[in-house]
Formats: sequence, C-alpha cells, structure tokens
Amino acid sequence: MTAVRPPLRIGNASGFYGDRFDALREMLTGGPLDVLTGDYLAELTMLILGRDKLKDPKRGYAKTFLGQLEECLGLAHERGVRVVANAGGLNPAGLADAVRELADRLGIPVRVAHVEGDDLTHRYPGSLAAHAYLGGAGIAACLREGADIVVTGRVTDAALVTGPAAAHFGWGPGDHDRLAGAVVAGHVLECGTQATGGNYAFFADHDPALLRHPGFPLAELHEDGTSVITKHDGTGGLVDVGTVTAQLLYETQGARYAGPDVTARLDSVRLTQEGPDRVRIEGVRGEAPPPTLKVGLNRLGGFRNEVVFVLTGLDIERKAALVRDQLDTALATAKSRPAEARWDLARTDHPDAPTEETASALLRLVVRDADQNAVGRALSGAAVELALASYPGFHVIAPPGPGSPYGVFEDVYVPHGAVDHVAVLHDGRRVPVAPVEDTRVLETPEEPPLPEPLPLTGPTRRAPLGLVAGARSGDKGGNANVGVWARTDDAWRWLAHQLTTERFQSLVPESRPLKVVRHVLPNLRALNFVVEGILGEGVASQARFDPQAKALGEWLRSRHLDIPETFL
Repeated sequence: MTAVRPPLRIGNASGFYGDRFDALREMLTGGPLDVLTGDYLAELTMLILGRDKLKDPKRGYAKTFLGQLEECLGLAHERGVRVVANAGGLNPAGLADAVRELADRLGIPVRVAHVEGDDLTHRYPGSLAAHAYLGGAGIAACLREGADIVVTGRVTDAALVTGPAAAHFGWGPGDHDRLAGAVVAGHVLECGTQATGGNYAFFADHDPALLRHPGFPLAELHEDGTSVITKHDGTGGLVDVGTVTAQLLYETQGARYAGPDVTARLDSVRLTQEGPDRVRIEGVRGEAPPPTLKVGLNRLGGFRNEVVFVLTGLDIERKAALVRDQLDTALATAKSRPAEARWDLARTDHPDAPTEETASALLRLVVRDADQNAVGRALSGAAVELALASYPGFHVIAPPGPGSPYGVFEDVYVPHGAVDHVAVLHDGRRVPVAPVEDTRVLETPEEPPLPEPLPLTGPTRRAPLGLVAGARSGDKGGNANVGVWARTDDAWRWLAHQLTTERFQSLVPESRPLKVVRHVLPNLRALNFVVEGILGEGVASQARFDPQAKALGEWLRSRHLDIPETFL
C-alpha cells in the first residue's frame, strides 16, 4: 500500500514587483512552511525590466528580491523552506548568479537553480521583450535535483505552485485533475493579500483593524489536488469563501482556465468554509493544455504627455470648451502636432461646495506621438502660454513635462516545442524539459443551465448592485474582466437572470460599442464578463483613466438597479 504524502504547505510573499518588502520575513517567521513563492511579474513589469536591461545588460530582474533575501536567506535555510520566485524577469541566469554571490558573502550553503527558455525576443524584431509563459515542469526539475532557491523568468503565476507540487507528489504531465487543483490554488495565492481581504468588495463588513495589515496567504495542498487556503495564525486579514471567490475570478475569462501545464475547469471548483480562515477547494477537473504557449510581446509605442486643468465654480462646461478650443488651435499651428489627443472631463465639482477643491472639476488632456517633441515642448509651451489668457481661475495640477515613453502589449502563440525550456541546476547541469505531448484545442464549453428564476412577487427598490453582489476586475492585455458573485443562493437566482450582457452594457456605457462576453459559473454563484478592447493596447499604453481596470468592478457595483427589498 502506497503511503499518502503529507500536505505541502506553500505560501506567497509577493503579488507584484513592489509588494510589501517585509512579507518574506513575515511568512518565514509566522508559521510552518515547505515552500515560499513570490510573484514579481506582470505585463507592465516586463516592460519596466526591459527598459532596465537596455540601460544595463546585467539587470532585467527584480532587484528587491535580492534585498529581501539578504535579510531572510538565513531564515529560509534554518527552517528548511525552499523559495521559488519569478523575480528573474528578463535575466533569470543573472539573478541566480547574484543570489549565489549573496549566499557566499553571507556564508549560507544554499543550492540555487534557475529556469530559462522563455525569452523569444530575437524572433520578434522591434519588440523590447517577447517571452513565452512557461509551466511548472522546469521548476519541478530544479527541486527534484535538490535546489533550495529556484528563480525563473516568465512563467505563469500558477506555475510557482504547480512546479513544487509536481516535484513533491511525483505528479506527471497526465495528472490533469491534480495539476488543475494546484493551478486553482496557485491562482488564489498569486496576488498575495488579495486572497486575505485586500481589495475586497465587502471590506466594510469587517473590523477595520482586521484589514489594517493583512497576512499573506498559504495553501495546504494535498496529493489528490485538493487544497485548503489559509494564513498564518495571528496575522491580519481574513480568508473566507468570499475572498477566495473574488481572487478566483480575478483576471480570468471563461470556464476553461488555460495554461501550459493543464487547462483547469473553473466551473468545477467547489469552495467550502472549513473553519475560521480556512477555505477548502475541491472538485477541480483538469484537461490537457492547449497545443500552444502564450507569448507576451512588449514594445515601445511612442511618447505620451498629459496636463490636467482645474475648473472651479460656475460655467464648468463653458470653461472646458474654451480651454479646449484654445489649446487645439495652438497645437494645430505648432511645428509638431501630436498624432493623438484625448480630452476627458471629470465632474468632481459640487454646487455650493464648502471647499474650493469640492467646487472643482478636472479636465484631462492626454497626447501621444512617435516624436517626443510633439508631446513635449509643443504641449508644455501651449499650455503654459494660456495661464493668463484662458478661463477664470485657470490653473493646472502640474505643468506638463517633456513627455515619457509608453509601452504596447500584445500576445501571440507558438507551439510548445518552439521554446527551449531548460532547468539549469545548482551544479551547472542543464536539464531539457520536454514539451507536453497530450494537448487539447480550447473550446468554449456549453453554457450551463441557469438556476430557477426568483419569483419577483415582492416590492423592489432602486439601489446599488453592490448591496447584493461582490465584484473584482482586472486586465488581460487590452481586455478587462469583471467577475461578479452573489453570497446567497437566492441572490444568485436573481443575479443570474438580471445581470445579462445587455444589462451590463447599459450599466457600463463605455462597453456598449465593444464586444462583451458573459460566462456563467454556477458553483461559484458567479458571472464573469470579458470586455474586449476596453484597455486599448494594454496597461502600459495607459489608454484609460483606470488603465488596469482595477476599479471597473466597483463602478459596476455602484450602479443602481431595481432590487428586491428582501435582499436590502
């Protein structure tokens, strides 16, 4: 009889490049762990690291990770905790060397390995960084050979969990259900404190002191792929079905959550509150991964600049029209006219306001061009020259600068075999990672049946959607997703029938000319809306007031509908 292996305790200490510096120490000292992960990469981060590497070819990795290790490498070694992080960014070999130098200087005997093969920049002329999203097999190979620290470049966020899990439990590439369970656990962990009460729609239901300093999450992952999401005892924040649901919906699309290791069926996930700050994830089904890998392309799109005019008191619309007409005229006669100009008026003003700030609206102009001069001197000169010649009360938040570069993100796809996925071990050996052979083309699953409609016999009241439903939103390239969930079965029966695609577009007017796709996830009592193209060419292009759509879900929750009074 084969003994069942003990659960693997995997923690997270970073959700992005710039996350809480002390989190690594907090997680190592807060309770028992087997593996500690850190997610440092995002689409925008790859562009930032690409620019860093242009300045210094030895860079291109997340420098703060080294600072954290300088404080905590000894702790990790003493406690036998392995560290797996994608902080290598565009230069995982360089970061691995830097970690070895640090360990030698500190006198700590650790084995450092790294994963490479994601960099495809040479295949895409004109790109600053082109990197394939690798799976966890390379990480698993490093850990099986005894690595204490594994650094990677661009892997999927969930690979930081699937890799250690596969190494610990001996899973193979065909263990789809188990790998899918690890993917779901990894997706919950990847954004750090978003799983423990951070950015949570129903934060107001909890004691503010609880959320003052949320602890980072961890997963107790079992050999069958089930897991329990929790946190160290005594740390802040909370873990409940709501916080886990919110993170499950974050930056996802349909019921099939595809990755290089496996496609996880989000419509199979079941969540149960097992106890205080303990949520069990089970029932996850997996399918063979798609035959291609996603490649994120980052390139410089040109230069941008902006100026924000403050309009105070009366005649806001006329003031906005006057300065817009003046500046458009000035730019039209300039030697270099910006190729693109976008004006947005935010009516933040209130009538009979008790303060000057609350009596003011903001008029924002954003300009873009391939030529920095067209968005620099042309704009700054025209704007400053209006200081004494425009609307009454003229002033700006800050004078426009010389213009700054912006990035453009797009994704393309290549076969698994198009990358040289390699685990580079602590002793220098290079272990090739074979591409997966069993693949399945992604298909949209059949729409599940909706629950029985709630009988609408009682009175309704016009009220914000957020009184009934939570939401979390985020970005995927130029698209945004808005996950909306109900907390009770009756609220779900109402939400599933009331929040149609058409209703969503009526509540979010800027989505009306765009394609919006609704996905139904009954097990989570959730709807996931994907708004295609709302973010233009991606977060780095800053095409929108909220360029990553972080608050799109909260805007939706603030919109009013006719809601049954029994829910209010």
